[in-house]
Amino acid sequence: MVSALYAVLGALLLIKFSFDVARLRMQYRVSYGDGGFSELQSAIRIQNNALEYIPLALVLLLFMEMNGAQTWMVHVCGLLLLAGRLLHYYGLHQRLSRWKRSGLSATWCSLLLMVLANLWYMPWELVFTLH
Repeated sequence: MVSALYAVLGALLLIKFSFDVARLRMQYRVSYGDGGFSELQSAIRIQNNALEYIPLALVLLLFMEMNGAQTWMVHVCGLLLLAGRLLHYYGLHQRLSRWKRSGLSATWCSLLLMVLANLWYMPWELVFTLH
């Protein structure tokens, strides 16, 4: 399954973002919250934002593939999602709002494409069967 590749890559991104938060918490000796440190605030926001989008996107990607979407479509959506998350990370990390907005736009586009693909490929005859 192609979607498994993007699940692994998404998990690696989440692990990296979590390590960044843990490293900064240890560095600044902050166990809860951000302690007022802007670098830690950014890392927490990057991690939380990824947690808000990646799991739902991976579920949509898996359903899209299971419903029979073309492999190239799964790759396009998966790559767009990962590119969006990386652009968003870079923009927040470097405080470049243009990159952050581009990353969010790419993420939203990937989600919208996955929603549309799932609606298109959904086995509607099974959805409305009254067994």
